[in-house]
Amino acid sequence: MAERIIMHIDMDAFFASVEVKDNPGLKGKPVAVAGSNERTVIVSPSYEARAFGVKTGMTKTQAKRLCPAIKFVTANSHKYTTTCSKIIEIIYSFTPDIEVYSIDEFFIDVTNTYHLFGSPEETAAKIKNEIKRQLGLVCTIGISYNKFLAKTASDSNKPDGLLKIGQSNKDKILEPLNVASIWGIGPSTARKLYDMGINTLGDLKKVSCQFLEDRFGAYGMFLYRVARGQGDDEVVTRGREQEAKSIGHSMTFQEDTKDIKTLRKYLLELCLKVSERMRRENFSGKCISLTVRYKSFKTFTKQKTVSGFINTTAQIHSVAAAILESITLTEPVRLLGVSASGLKHDEYNVFLFKEEEKKHNLDTILDKVGSKFGEGAITFASLVNKRQYKRVISPAWRPFGARSY
Repeated sequence: MAERIIMHIDMDAFFASVEVKDNPGLKGKPVAVAGSNERTVIVSPSYEARAFGVKTGMTKTQAKRLCPAIKFVTANSHKYTTTCSKIIEIIYSFTPDIEVYSIDEFFIDVTNTYHLFGSPEETAAKIKNEIKRQLGLVCTIGISYNKFLAKTASDSNKPDGLLKIGQSNKDKILEPLNVASIWGIGPSTARKLYDMGINTLGDLKKVSCQFLEDRFGAYGMFLYRVARGQGDDEVVTRGREQEAKSIGHSMTFQEDTKDIKTLRKYLLELCLKVSERMRRENFSGKCISLTVRYKSFKTFTKQKTVSGFINTTAQIHSVAAAILESITLTEPVRLLGVSASGLKHDEYNVFLFKEEEKKHNLDTILDKVGSKFGEGAITFASLVNKRQYKRVISPAWRPFGARSY
C-alpha cells in the first residue's frame, strides 16, 4: 500500500496579510488586526510586528508598548471568510480530500492526485504559487505521511516555507523540538514534562510508554507516539466532521460595567446570536452556560441544565438571565459570553404548548429577514440603539456547519 501524502497548508499571518494586500501602503510595516472595540485583543500581527514581540492575544496597549509604530487595522470578518472560501476553491483543483481545520489552516490528502502535478514537493509548490497568483497571499506548506508530521513541518518552516518530513529526516527535525511547541501538548502538560526533566521530543523519546501511562493515563500513549512521529488520523473531509459540542458567542465591552441594565441588553444579543446558529443547523441544547470576565481578568463560568431541549432566543435568554441574576458581581465586567451545550439534532419541530410554537415562529421570521437583509435588519426594540462593533471572526470559523457565522 502506497504511503499517504498529507499536506498542512497554513496561511501566513492571514488576517494581517489580507489587510496588507488590500492596502499596499501597509506593506513592510508592523501591522496588527484587532476588533473595533479598543479593548479587544490582537488576532493577527504581521511578521514585522512579531519581530517586536507582538503576539496574538495581546491588548492594543501591550502591543503599542512593544512597538510604538504599530498600525492597527479593524478586523473585517466578511473579507476573511470570503478569502477562505476562495482558498478552498483553489485547493479543490488539486484534491477533493480537504479538511478545513480553521479559517487559515487546511489539511489535504493528495495520495491519489499528486502524480497529476509532479512530485509531492512540486504539487505543494504549485498550490503555493496558485494561491499567491490568484489572491496575492503567502502560505507555508508541510508535507508528510500523517497529519501530525505535516503540521510540524509547516510550523517549523514559517513563513513562506515548504518542508517535507519523511522517514529519513524525521528524527533530525523532531528531536530538538521543545515539547511546548508540539501540536497537542498544552502548557500544563509541558510544565509537567519539564518537571520530569523532559524538555524536547528527543528527551521524550527516551522515556518508556509505561512510564508515561503511569503519569498521564491514556494520554501517555499519545505522548509516546508523538515523540516517534506516529499518527494514523485521516483527513476529515466535509460531511465527516465531528459534530459541534457547543455553540457560543462572547463580547468584550467598550467599558467595564456593573450596570445590570447594560449587561441584560448585551446578554439578549448574545442569546439571539447563539439561538440563530442553533436553529440554522437544527440543534437544540440542554445546558446553557454564562461566562463572566471581570476587569481584573478573573474569569468564571456558571451553567444550568434544563429538563428539555431548547433553541429559541426566549428560552435561552430566560436561562442565561436567571444565571446572571444569581451572580453577585464583585467588580466591573469586561466580557460576557453565552453558550449552549448538550446538543442534539432536531428532525422535527413538535410543540407541546402554543406559546412555544409562537416563540419558534418569531425566531424563524427573524432568521429569514436577517439572512436576506443582513444581521440586525430586524431585532428586539432594546437592541435598536445599541452601539454596534465589528465582530472579530474566530480562527475556528468554517465556511459551513455550526461554526459558520
